[in-house]
Amino acid sequence: MNIHEYQGKEILGSFGVRTQRGIVAQTAEEAVKAAKELTEQTGTGWHVIKAQVHAGGRGKGGGVKLAKNLKEVEQIAGEIIGMNLVTPQTSAEGKKVHQVYVAEDVYYPGDSEPEEYYMSVLLNRATGRNMIMYSTEGGMDIETVAEETPHLIFTEEIDPATGLLPFQARRIAFNLGLSGAAFKEMTKFVMSLYKAFDKSDSSLFEINPVLKTSDDKILAVDAKVTLDDNALFRHKDYAEMRDKREENPTEVEAKEVGLNYVDLDGNVGCMVNGAGLAMATMDLIKQAGGEPANFLDVGGTADAKRVEEAFRLILKDEKVEAILVNIFGGIVRCDRVAQGIVDAYKNMGDAIKVPIIVRLQGTNADVAKKLIDESGLAVSSAVQFKEAADKVQAVLS
Repeated sequence: MNIHEYQGKEILGSFGVRTQRGIVAQTAEEAVKAAKELTEQTGTGWHVIKAQVHAGGRGKGGGVKLAKNLKEVEQIAGEIIGMNLVTPQTSAEGKKVHQVYVAEDVYYPGDSEPEEYYMSVLLNRATGRNMIMYSTEGGMDIETVAEETPHLIFTEEIDPATGLLPFQARRIAFNLGLSGAAFKEMTKFVMSLYKAFDKSDSSLFEINPVLKTSDDKILAVDAKVTLDDNALFRHKDYAEMRDKREENPTEVEAKEVGLNYVDLDGNVGCMVNGAGLAMATMDLIKQAGGEPANFLDVGGTADAKRVEEAFRLILKDEKVEAILVNIFGGIVRCDRVAQGIVDAYKNMGDAIKVPIIVRLQGTNADVAKKLIDESGLAVSSAVQFKEAADKVQAVLS
């Protein structure tokens, strides 16, 4: 689950990580009020107005701007709130901004070249260990740094049996070229950052940039955080941070009815049971000349109600030209799935306007095929993978 920058900083702060202070605002008026409150705390009248959306590269799209006075705070916040922010990590339509983060300006006057670093904590899937990735090239896209100057990217792997050890945090500070008070501050920062990642059951913490101020303070200026959905039952307060406005509406609806759905850009809808079979089915569609429109796993239950919900989700996508149902009847019998498809089709009536190809294999597959073939509905049945592919190809040609 992705969360906003201000929420990520709340988590960091709870584990002792120094962050750029700020207040979230829903309107321009609230932004002015937040700026006044921050001025009382910090003594500075300059503030950074940041769009709060689940996407990186906000500054490139005009979603991060500096305000030098309250008038500019109101003007900039008013411009950003409600805009469709387009960044390298959004679609061409962008994401609508519902709120901004009014943050203190942490770049001190006279700091012509502030020192910025990149740091992230994530799982290295190749080794099965968490790792800290860091670089002296903060403020830049890490992909660009990796491509152009890979020698400036460092990694520190953490043994799960011991966790991050102090000597590793010191090595990170040393590789970043720090010394004296800044060295000690960075060591403390790294230890707290890893603790926040570990204890919050996150899958990603990305801080870009980590800033060293002229008086040797180390703080997180940004925070991109992804929480592990499977661990949210342990963190009910984190679960409440979910912002459904930032998610695909169809995927949100699917989750609420217990379906595993991922929206894609193709023209053939998929309904399967099991993630492995779903991936194979998507490959099958591509080999047949189509493109998968979605990933949809109905799980071990495929009764009429569940099938109908799945069909309705798929058909919300206007690009869908056909639907391929590919079910293996192990836990659930194929004839029950077939009856569910027939009942769902009849219940939906004219709502189904695209061809449906059904492949059922497993327990009572022969009975299921007979049910589909004798239903009188515009549903084609298939037995073999190749047969299903041929029928998909036929309806698309």
